[in-house]
Amino acid sequence: MPRERSMSGTIPSMETAHDDLKDNTIIVVLGASGDLAKKKTFPALFALYRQGFLPRDCKIIGYARTKMDKPDFEKRATSYIKNAEDNKDIANAIESFKTILTYVAGDYEDGAAFDKLRGHLEGIESSYQSKEINRIFYLALPPTVFIPVAKNLKEHCYNPKAGVNRIIIEKPFGKDLDSARDLLNTVKQYWSEDETFRIDHYLGKEMVKNLLVLRFANIAMGAAWDKNSISNVQITFKEPFGTEGRGGYFDEFGMIRDVLQNHLLQVLSVLTMERPVSFAAEDIRDEKVKVLRSIPPIERNDTLLGQYVSANGKPGYLDDETVPPNSTCPTFAATTLWIHNPRWEGVPFILKAGKALNESKVEVRIQFKDVTQGIFKDIARNELVIRIQPNEAVYLKLNSKTPGLYTRAIPTEMDLTYKRRFLEAKIPEAYEALILDALRGDHSNFVRHDELDVAWKIFTPILHWIDGVNGPRPRPVSYPYGSRGPKELEAFIEKYGYKRNSDAYFWPVTNMAAL
Repeated sequence: MPRERSMSGTIPSMETAHDDLKDNTIIVVLGASGDLAKKKTFPALFALYRQGFLPRDCKIIGYARTKMDKPDFEKRATSYIKNAEDNKDIANAIESFKTILTYVAGDYEDGAAFDKLRGHLEGIESSYQSKEINRIFYLALPPTVFIPVAKNLKEHCYNPKAGVNRIIIEKPFGKDLDSARDLLNTVKQYWSEDETFRIDHYLGKEMVKNLLVLRFANIAMGAAWDKNSISNVQITFKEPFGTEGRGGYFDEFGMIRDVLQNHLLQVLSVLTMERPVSFAAEDIRDEKVKVLRSIPPIERNDTLLGQYVSANGKPGYLDDETVPPNSTCPTFAATTLWIHNPRWEGVPFILKAGKALNESKVEVRIQFKDVTQGIFKDIARNELVIRIQPNEAVYLKLNSKTPGLYTRAIPTEMDLTYKRRFLEAKIPEAYEALILDALRGDHSNFVRHDELDVAWKIFTPILHWIDGVNGPRPRPVSYPYGSRGPKELEAFIEKYGYKRNSDAYFWPVTNMAAL
């Protein structure tokens, strides 16, 4: 029987796990034929089903424009479940999972199609014994249809009787402040804030959720968590591949909208917020909004933009036929944010993200200030690194005496690598954690409307500059496919006080092949 360990160290039973889930729940996945649903939503739902973390007698309905029969839908919904061919238990669980799946085809702007969906819902619900009926609508859809779908769901598929109705919306939530406000205000005409769950899947990642514990459950950590000890902070996102035929969507949004304004800013808000009075959703989100309100809009001179070019046998961004010719869309962006409050005044927070780089990595690197000059000179700075993905880890780079007869400080590390420390632990995918939170009605790891508003205030001026709203577009600098990024990056981060260790320091755990 699947079990999970709570923060207090006790292990609740499966009955306890069900206490905050509502029976008689139907999950409707809209956009069920798309890549997001196939690669993320359905595998996450299957993982929850297999572990017993879906409500009792839960049913799942796929809805999309594509006409499919049930076997076709079942094949699509289970095609990205891992290890299905090699593991008999998983294969058996998939066959069981298929029994709770059904499919309805229909348009997203046609009210009559949603009447058909409502009839399908009511047909399933007629078998439920209880009068309490719950409907969860997951929009695995492009933002162009958010508003008509939200409207049609409320007008044709909302259950006004006992039970809950919830809508889960994926990013992007607009393209700038005005478009985000239009989207927010329109959706709020149909769905209340309490019924709305805006997903940023980085808030479901294990190491992002761990930030609350690292910060507020450790006196030693908290004592150094401010401008008096910290020189600079870098939050880095790296992908080793380019757009690869999917440049049309990316060129419309760019790297800042795709990663910095949402994923990395969410990490920053959890990293820098003050201690919430409780783990209640609104207490956590209140503190995140407070710290974001202390950040002014990004300045142009605090920004570095790049675009990858062909190298190492790989095509450049402009070589992608789906990218407009002569596009100036940045595939790499580094921006520096400043937090004007007593804890963080003067500390630069450098957000970096890029495609076609030398590795796949998301991490937070906190570099502390130099030690007081005296008996030690020119020694490496302490750094706390939180590896979000892959190979989750926390390590503290510190100085230690080299073994032997001489007194010489060398950099080493205190290392918490999850694959070594938690041998039996299964780290859930972000979508598993967030869907379970939505089923429980827990908003802690979802984006609140005012949080989204202030996030767009920070980024909209720089985005309008990049889009050429009030003048010529800036031209990004070039960097080779497979490199660390633009050659200008080194000078960019050094001007904010970052010091690279002069010794050839290597964290051995980054080589996970030995594990």
